[in-house]
Amino acid sequence: MPSTRRSKSTTCYLREVAEFFLTQAMALFSQRKGILAMQKKVQKDSIDNELKNSLWTAVYELVYKHYEDPRWHPTSQEIASLFDKYWWNYFKLPSDNQPNYSDALQRVREYFFSCNWNEVYDFLEFTLKNADWVQKELRQVCNMYLERENSAYRFVGNEIAEITSDVEIDAIEVALSSGIPAVEKHLNTALSLLSDRKKPDYRNSIKESISAVEASCRLISNEPKATLGPALKQVSVKTPLHPAFEKGLLTLYGFTSDEHGIRHSLLEEPQLNYSDAKFMLVLASGFCSFLLAKCAENGIKLKGRG
Repeated sequence: MPSTRRSKSTTCYLREVAEFFLTQAMALFSQRKGILAMQKKVQKDSIDNELKNSLWTAVYELVYKHYEDPRWHPTSQEIASLFDKYWWNYFKLPSDNQPNYSDALQRVREYFFSCNWNEVYDFLEFTLKNADWVQKELRQVCNMYLERENSAYRFVGNEIAEITSDVEIDAIEVALSSGIPAVEKHLNTALSLLSDRKKPDYRNSIKESISAVEASCRLISNEPKATLGPALKQVSVKTPLHPAFEKGLLTLYGFTSDEHGIRHSLLEEPQLNYSDAKFMLVLASGFCSFLLAKCAENGIKLKGRG
């Protein structure tokens, strides 16, 4: 078991505890005797008390407890601003009814432990997006707890999405930090449409994913209005691509363009599901990263890259 000394940062300590239970903890007596299952069932449309407690601990330890702590960044003002956003934009309550910090924290806690499972994830997303000083740490610790408690969801970027592997998360997050605004915008939109727990839009998620690849090729080819086919041919002139790769990418684009594909009239809705949209998002993310890596290998400088 990791040391409980608090000389370490809160983030490191939380991560160490979570990692211990993921990689080292042995089965307890009840599990060895078969009284309790060795592993929980996947939590897809629910959150049990253990997971909810862990997620609250992550937010409390990394954010809330540091209000008025002079040793901690950010200042109380930044944490207070987060609570203003809770009050005005999340709960949409009147500002003249907003309590002081300690009372507001209690109200937030009561909400968190009484709301539905999907609202817990809504709240976590909102918190992460509005606490930029701790986004990376909060995302890491929440993902460890989500994995430990066998949740079907993980943070990918700043969205919570149904996920199957760390490889897929890594592929998307690498592309999300490409430094190309158009690519990042398309992929973020695709992820948002895919991750919407109330009304996912798989059709438009796929369109956004392939648009990210198209945006990459337009930038590399310096043809801002070209479709993927012509742009890809220009890309292959600048940085040679394996014929099989080029063919596969064009075939994929054809799927999204022909009369049976995603870009066809809305009058004929294709039978799409989560797996289709996730596959396209992961694949498109990998394509974008691959193309940018090829440019770097060949010394091609891209205008507009951050």
